[in-house]
Amino acid sequence: MRWTNKSLAKLTVRDGFRLRSESMTRLEVFSDTAFAFAMTMLVISVDSVPKNHDEMILALKSIPAFALSFGNIAFFWWAHRSWSQRYGLEDRISTCLTLTMIFAILVYVYPLKLIFSSLFSFLTGGWLPNEYEIRVYTDHSSLFVIYGLGYALLTLIIYLLYCHALNRSDYLALDQKELNQTRISRICWAYHPVFGLASAAYAWLLPPKYGTFAGFVFFGLFVCVPLHKRVLLKKFNIAD
Repeated sequence: MRWTNKSLAKLTVRDGFRLRSESMTRLEVFSDTAFAFAMTMLVISVDSVPKNHDEMILALKSIPAFALSFGNIAFFWWAHRSWSQRYGLEDRISTCLTLTMIFAILVYVYPLKLIFSSLFSFLTGGWLPNEYEIRVYTDHSSLFVIYGLGYALLTLIIYLLYCHALNRSDYLALDQKELNQTRISRICWAYHPVFGLASAAYAWLLPPKYGTFAGFVFFGLFVCVPLHKRVLLKKFNIAD
């Protein structure tokens, strides 16, 4: 069904955007289930329930790594949910991209938790447990390469989803404000895979003892994306 002014007038508006998918599609239900399954794979104690005080304390020490890993997956879930609510597309391209994203997130789960447990163990001098045994520097660098490539792939998929939404703008009957917001989202998401690849390249190309700091590359996102988004909002005359 092609969107018309009459059908669009009935939609809920959020942040100046008409939500074309207020009721969940089968694709959204499937993706939500997959994300929920990925989060259950991050549970604090995977092997067994703690049997004594020491095991319980050790399990609780995994909370920081669990929290950041959970937050990362929730970030991708929120990004896909926001896109789905705005555009409600369930054609061949959006389905293939969503299924690829689900596959990637399920593969991404374990490197995600390992890298954060390794990070907190490093920052606390080993007081917080490290679930990834580091034998040589290259072990750590390889983990950052895998993380960077996984992050780049997942964010590239979100970028491509916004590109697809722009390609279907006539079908979706996007007004000028919605078009501008979609363009801004596409541009902002384009930064993420670049930083993911840059982090992976940093870990791969630099000497192993320096490659362990590849994660700090991502801090650039907290500067570049907000600044460019503010410029774009001003350019398109959209209130932040």
